[in-house]
Amino acid sequence: MYHRSAIYISAFWALLLPALAASPAAGEPPAADRPRIGLALSGGGARGAAHIGVLKVLEEMRIPIDCVAGTSMGSIVGGMYAMGMTPAEIEELVSTIDWSDAFLDDIPRDDRSFRRKRDDDSYLVRQRPGISGFTLRFPPGILNGQKIDLLLKRHTMPAREVRDFDDLGIPYRAVAADIETGEQIVLGGGDLALAIRASMSIPIVFAPREIEGRLLVDGGIACNLPIDVARAMGADIVIAVDISTPLAGRDELRSVIDIADQVSSILTRRNTDVQIGELGPGDLFIAPDLGDITTASFGRSAEAVPVGYAAADTIRSLLAHLSVSEEEYAACERRRRRLLPAEPPTIDGVRVENDSRLADGAITRRLGIEAGVPLDVDGLEEDIARLYGLELFESVYYDVGEEGERSILEVKARENSWGPNYLQLGVAVFEDYEQPNFNLALAYTRTAINRLGGEWRTGIQLGQEPGAFTELHQPLDLSLKYFAHVRASIGEDAANIFDPDGNRIMELGVRRGGIEAALGRELGAWGEVRGGVLRESGRIEVLTGDPAIPDEEFDAGEAYVQFYVDELDALTFPRSGWSLRLRGTAGIEDLGSDGEFRQGTAEGSLALSKGRFTVFLGAQTGTTQDSDAPFQSRFRLGGFASLSGLEQDELIGQHMGLLLGTAYVRLRGGSTAAVYAGGSLEYGNVWESRSEITAESGVPAGSVFVGIDTPIGPIMLAFGLAEGGRTNYYLSLGQALARHRAGLWTRR
Repeated sequence: MYHRSAIYISAFWALLLPALAASPAAGEPPAADRPRIGLALSGGGARGAAHIGVLKVLEEMRIPIDCVAGTSMGSIVGGMYAMGMTPAEIEELVSTIDWSDAFLDDIPRDDRSFRRKRDDDSYLVRQRPGISGFTLRFPPGILNGQKIDLLLKRHTMPAREVRDFDDLGIPYRAVAADIETGEQIVLGGGDLALAIRASMSIPIVFAPREIEGRLLVDGGIACNLPIDVARAMGADIVIAVDISTPLAGRDELRSVIDIADQVSSILTRRNTDVQIGELGPGDLFIAPDLGDITTASFGRSAEAVPVGYAAADTIRSLLAHLSVSEEEYAACERRRRRLLPAEPPTIDGVRVENDSRLADGAITRRLGIEAGVPLDVDGLEEDIARLYGLELFESVYYDVGEEGERSILEVKARENSWGPNYLQLGVAVFEDYEQPNFNLALAYTRTAINRLGGEWRTGIQLGQEPGAFTELHQPLDLSLKYFAHVRASIGEDAANIFDPDGNRIMELGVRRGGIEAALGRELGAWGEVRGGVLRESGRIEVLTGDPAIPDEEFDAGEAYVQFYVDELDALTFPRSGWSLRLRGTAGIEDLGSDGEFRQGTAEGSLALSKGRFTVFLGAQTGTTQDSDAPFQSRFRLGGFASLSGLEQDELIGQHMGLLLGTAYVRLRGGSTAAVYAGGSLEYGNVWESRSEITAESGVPAGSVFVGIDTPIGPIMLAFGLAEGGRTNYYLSLGQALARHRAGLWTRR
């Protein structure tokens, strides 16, 4: 019966050795007086680092490997070894990779286009399913694997010219599975990085990869321990290393996730046992006892290396007859490492393989490739990250091909298979226990409506602030920098009037609708400048309060210019970066405004972190030139992080100033939710005239809060305190720390 720590080896090796016939094999054959040795490395996620420990023992004992076959994590270690890396080099690579980042598909905010950053201003959930007719469409995997693709490509660059894996340092095979048929697929040629990536594409977790018309996933579902593959490569002796996870006991099956994982393990275990049954009397089988290191424990992968070493170390006496002389082993190593070290290729041209609606020229303009110079992999990855940051592509991949004596960089941009039409939902709650505010939103976005990447979006908002909008964002050239933007919106929000003690004496409803048009230029992913005009009409109604006050209609006609820099790493709980927005607005009668007025606003923020601790500083100021802005255009303060302790938008005036200092600590991190706790100090006020503005006229306030950054938005519970003993409690969903108040239909 199979046991996870068992080691199979014949006690009659010396008798059987003369009977072993050398099989035909690709690559340079071993010396005539020794058998051909094959290595079979199983999949098992983070546990696969144990393979490195086994390789270390084989290296110490001067045991040459003549062919290697690997599945999933075994394909990574086996591929790197076949390419020529030493076990120590592979260990350094595995231990220095930030696996938690590599297995996240979140695009770093630095790489997202400025247009995409502005999506964060609303409270819409970032995950957006596609829609076709009345059918929702979803990505083929939780993760697209963009980062893993580039990571593997970078580290297999020395093998870029190898298209037959028999021509690597040692012959190599990666094992994948056809998700359509379940058939085992043995990859023996093509792009090494892509073959490894296909072999490790865990179904549901990673999107499959297409190779030669087949949609491939992790080979573990078909053949997790490819002993028969190594045998087919001509191995006389197979050293098989199984690091797959043992089945869980009944006490460990506590949730639906545990059950699903067990079902997957059972399927893998069965095909592994079949392979183990193929071991011959001269083969060796090693199963390191990795204890509680799981497939997902990449933070503990370094611990798996010595466990693999110890497992191989215990059978040195059984391995000893496979050792060769120093001279022969050195010759084998020279052949294995002949691809290393490798200089980066000099790129003579660029070719784009583009299946999206975006023009090829728009893609090449984002790639700063200079012909006639060595390829800068760091720079190329940055360019690809910014291209991927447009959020139009399921993957952006590259390869280096040869056309005669010319090296051609091939960039393959694959459009989202679930696009180009998307739906987004959003729920925003702001509860200050005096005036609850609940809004539900739905937005439809059509991307890449033309070759320049035009985008049309329509949204509705239901709740205390109902509204709707439709907008068109149209880049004007292949650089996608210059743009035109048109937006039409209608909506209603509440404006409350308070007495000096903070008691609400009147609630006004401000209804308005209009159209805005702007021209602008993105300044890279970090900023934007734009100018535009706004024309709208509205009505201010008394909802509660003195019924004798008549409703008031208004017309607005405004022109504005805005300069905006956004380098924050997040708006929810930023930990680094800064932002600055400068805006000048003018009410102009010739544009339909009821009156002339001039306003200027400036706001900025800075986030600094050390370890788990963050300091977030912010400042806002706004002024009206002659203190003559109409009611609907005046500045407002009040609410959480905006003079906490006061009611939401309690203060309203012609001039405004606010200083904010916030400190918080990350109590718990994670890919799905991070927990924070902190507090803020605030000082500011609004004023009706400039003569009232003095340093002493500000209102001191502060807060303490706890928050959770979740996939559906930040959830925060806060207690605020302001001058005069004013206190308030806040519960919010969808309201990010780095913005005062999220909206969907309102102007930004």
